[in-house]
Amino acid sequence: MKTLQRPPLTGIDGDAVLAEARRLIARQVQAPARRAFLRRSLTLGGLSLLTGCSLGDDVGVETALMRISRFNDAAQGWLFDPNRLAPTYPESKITRPFPFNAYYGEDEIREVDEDSYRLELAGLVTDKRRRTLAELRAMKQQDQVTRHICVEGWSAIGKWGGVPFADFLRRVGADTTAKYVGFRCADDYHTSIDMATALHPQTLLALTYDGAPLPPRYGFPMKLRMPTKLGYKNPKHIQAIVVTNTYPGGYWEDQGYNWFGGS
Repeated sequence: MKTLQRPPLTGIDGDAVLAEARRLIARQVQAPARRAFLRRSLTLGGLSLLTGCSLGDDVGVETALMRISRFNDAAQGWLFDPNRLAPTYPESKITRPFPFNAYYGEDEIREVDEDSYRLELAGLVTDKRRRTLAELRAMKQQDQVTRHICVEGWSAIGKWGGVPFADFLRRVGADTTAKYVGFRCADDYHTSIDMATALHPQTLLALTYDGAPLPPRYGFPMKLRMPTKLGYKNPKHIQAIVVTNTYPGGYWEDQGYNWFGGS
């Protein structure tokens, strides 16, 4: 995902600012009246009033866009239906080969030792015992054939298998009234999600791909598979999970990408 990095602003380009702001808020704000109001508001003056920021310099523009992004996060969270399922597909629709995707190249894929691997748990969790892969594989599993949607504009269909994350959270005594679940990964990636998405029936701790153990290029020993989220929200090589009420941020989110990241 190296192409995700946004170049720094070198001047105030009004058209670019408005296009970025509209992109950040329009996708999930579906109510026609709200969408019409926001789009009418997004002149440079309207953007300034909407965010309370001065657009007289690059810092002001970045601050305005960050506030619009946070507004978009809140709107997506409000619109998210925890009972609505993402589309599923027959195995004949699987994209072969399924693309590799990360913030680094394939020659830098991290290798995790299966025998020494232990999943760490922290935060608002009753049972913080570290889990082996054998223990995770012994839990009830389910498969799904769903579409991965990348923020870069491409998509692919894959078959994932693993432990329903809601079942896992309840099994370890996680506080499911907490706001966030955060993930720390062996490839130095980190991200976090809202609890409603964590409990969604299609959110999986994925241990297999296409019926076989998850290969390193797809995130061995496990990744979080969420067809309701964009690709950068699906962490790979997961080492630790934390349940918390303190905002954990994320690798791309800390650089200005939307935190909610709904697909």
